[in-house]
Amino acid sequence: MYDFKIASDDKATLYRDLAAALEGLVAGEPDGIANMANAAALIWESVPGLNWAGFYRNVGGELVLGPFQGRAACIRIPFGKGVCGAAAATLQVQRVDDVHAFPGHIACDAASNSELVVPIVRDGVLIAVLDLDSPDKGRFDAEDEAGFVALGAILATAV
Repeated sequence: MYDFKIASDDKATLYRDLAAALEGLVAGEPDGIANMANAAALIWESVPGLNWAGFYRNVGGELVLGPFQGRAACIRIPFGKGVCGAAAATLQVQRVDDVHAFPGHIACDAASNSELVVPIVRDGVLIAVLDLDSPDKGRFDAEDEAGFVALGAILATAV
């Protein structure tokens, strides 16, 4: 049984502990969907201020909903559309303080106000995106981005 108690007001400690826990969860598990499911649950349980945490998988050049925690979500997102699609098309992290000001934003959940999307890339190919939403505008800062990029690097070998 896994029982991770990750809580810290210090973001460096939070993301260090999250990375260690994630490495333990995915170690030796070859199934990418299972690893995404556990990663989404770990993030959901550990990171405050989220209303959605999960994955969209690259299936034939389109983002398709993967494992997540939160309310029901959009199922398919074309590359280049919305925040997730922008991350998929550019392979660049998207950190958006106010999603309502983002051109082409796709409102899967009207409660979301800020978003962080990290592309999961292996050998130059997009595998998935890690999508994090918050009801708070400006929820994600550079420390959050760096922490989730580090988690994305772990996931790139596990999904």
